Amino acid sequence: MSDTWRPSAAPGALQLRARLNAALRAFFAGRDVLEVETPILSQAGNTEPNIASFHVEFTGHADAGPRRRWLRTSPEYPLKRLLAAGVGDCYELGRVFRDGEAGGRHNPEFTMLEWYRVGWDHLQLADEVVEVVQLALGLVGRSATPVRTSYRDLFREHLGLDPMRASIDELRAALAIDIDPSGLERDDWLDLLITHRIQPGFADDSIVVLHGYPASQAMLARVSEDGEADPAQVAERFEVFLGPLELANGYHELQDAQEQAGRFENDRARRQARGDVDPGVDHNLLDALRDGLPACAGVALGVDRLLMAMLGTGRIADVLAFDFARA
Repeated sequence: MSDTWRPSAAPGALQLRARLNAALRAFFAGRDVLEVETPILSQAGNTEPNIASFHVEFTGHADAGPRRRWLRTSPEYPLKRLLAAGVGDCYELGRVFRDGEAGGRHNPEFTMLEWYRVGWDHLQLADEVVEVVQLALGLVGRSATPVRTSYRDLFREHLGLDPMRASIDELRAALAIDIDPSGLERDDWLDLLITHRIQPGFADDSIVVLHGYPASQAMLARVSEDGEADPAQVAERFEVFLGPLELANGYHELQDAQEQAGRFENDRARRQARGDVDPGVDHNLLDALRDGLPACAGVALGVDRLLMAMLGTGRIADVLAFDFARA
């Protein structure tokens, strides 16, 4: 008889998840950040070219709207609609879904903590993310040292090159790995350098806050100049790593509906060129931006990744009651 009916996580991991969830809710309650619930099924998916959305077909009455619905990859769009409606600081702790992502550190269904702070910028919010990570580590008797650095400084320190000015040939040479370059764009080479040359060297007892990404990687963040002597356009975006493990991605949120619509169309064009599925555009989000999203910063944090770090495991299955293979 097969034992795939058994949980993939040990009881202690499930107990730790429950303690972490309770600690997170207490953290935000103490700061008057409202917990909300938003739809898991939406009329549009995520246009980001490197994220694939699941979809399902609704068989009920056609008056209910489009039959094709998309499982959320993040609660970002409905949370921003709530912000535009005046809800104020808010967060959601819940399940999200991404197609094609399964393996040692990925599960197609996982838990995300996403929150927004009105009137904050991305660097203020990054500090709060560090507090959340330290809170979590405290549950297992650990702590870590925060390190904040810019994207440009990180590349200069580790690879001796300026990521904003280096040519693709220079980036490819710095990777020092034989890889097929077909279809790879400049940002792909930068990402490969982060994941293969830089990120693995992050100290296990450090919380690295990386900010000032290239403007081409802005996603839903504002863009500004970085203020250096040789200024570059950068995204007001940050990522947080605990050791080499990426935990969170946050933005000083873009408020311009026209600019956001243009970014969506660029994403769709890239998808079309690659023959990928077009998940459509979330027009409700664009309408919310037109009505007025307050100045704010938001961040999404992978709870399962955080639990992996807390338990010192490289397998996401170890923190899930039932991983994808056993679901």
